[in-house]
Amino acid sequence: MADYKELWKSLDIDLEKHDKLCAVLPEFYEDIYLSQENRPDGMNYFNFVVSEIHGLRIKELADFKEKGGKVFGSFCVFVPDEIVFAADGIGVGLCGGSDFWVPDGEKELPRNTCPLIKASVGARISNTCPYFSSADMLVGETTCDGKKKAWEILGEYTPMHVMDLPQMKREKDYKHWKEELEIFKDKVEKMTGNKVTKDKLQESIKMINDKRKALQRLYDLRKNEKLPISGKDALLITQIAFYDDPKRFTEKVNELCDELEERVKNEVNVFNDDTKRILVTGTPQAVPNWKMHDIIETSGGAVVCEETCIGTRYFTNTVNEDCNSLDEQLKELSNRYMGINCACFTPNDGRIDDIKRLYKEYNAEGVIYYSLPFCNTYAIEYKRVKEELDKEGIPVIMIETDYSNQDVGQIKTRLEAFFEMLEN
Repeated sequence: MADYKELWKSLDIDLEKHDKLCAVLPEFYEDIYLSQENRPDGMNYFNFVVSEIHGLRIKELADFKEKGGKVFGSFCVFVPDEIVFAADGIGVGLCGGSDFWVPDGEKELPRNTCPLIKASVGARISNTCPYFSSADMLVGETTCDGKKKAWEILGEYTPMHVMDLPQMKREKDYKHWKEELEIFKDKVEKMTGNKVTKDKLQESIKMINDKRKALQRLYDLRKNEKLPISGKDALLITQIAFYDDPKRFTEKVNELCDELEERVKNEVNVFNDDTKRILVTGTPQAVPNWKMHDIIETSGGAVVCEETCIGTRYFTNTVNEDCNSLDEQLKELSNRYMGINCACFTPNDGRIDDIKRLYKEYNAEGVIYYSLPFCNTYAIEYKRVKEELDKEGIPVIMIETDYSNQDVGQIKTRLEAFFEMLEN
């Protein structure tokens, strides 16, 4: 990474503490990613993005802000980037996937809070994440009780807007969510000083749709019997989708998919033919949370799909680009986002249907249900998911783990036994 210390200093980053974070990441990344054999050449761009994770993109955001632009930081797939970009703002996803930030988060939150929330709060209050410091406004949502209270804490550091996500999917809930999008649009317009017009929103809808289509193309290639790319690499790409420049990201993913299509034609397989095909479902895996995928793919499994927010929920379904009015566009946006089957909804039959459908589409042989500690919504929903998968004869195992490496050996032992069972 180039020298960005002056830039970080201008963002009030704790340089000494930040240096410790930056010192850990390269070795961590090399062990998990660069040690892989037969990686596609197209992954070099994403290697570069990680090498510049707090550099180039932060510089782009700083240059944008110098010209009067506004940056909106979000934490969830329910926050509509289309509205932000339609007002000539930039939306970036904020990460909370590192154990590094948990101790600082615990200064403000109870220890029995999910690591994702503790890390997100810790990243901001410790002044060690330039993305948090670059945001002019943070955008939260009411997907869980822990997050709702965390937004109150983060609001003490950065202006905060919270979107009230309905917990059911009745007709009145769809109307309510459209109203929330209208409120959010007004907030974004006020922050940026720019109006969201029909033409601008149509343009940004197409841009985000193109990004979704590129990710859909990538995931479709993982349905092949011979896997042209690892699950770890696919996870990394989707994580980067949250904060990279959308147009550049879309271009690079499509370039990679061109290469992967050639690999499929040539029957290139980055795994052994007898490697077990695994569908991962459960809680989000924010960058740099690569733990579960790494354990799976070094224990005899290959992740072929993620039914997660850092997976299919992020890009499934596009928004109609041919609307006649701004009101119609907002309605289409509302319908698209309400179609996400998050565990926060009750009832949530749609998610179970998604898991069963994806299991078949990707020719998976087993399901790993991943849950962070104290994530009640996903942990409780496991009972119903398992009951329904059992009816279909779909093997499933639940793994609950945090960001630390203390339980890696134990998890590997459990997964190796699970994969062995799949052979019988």
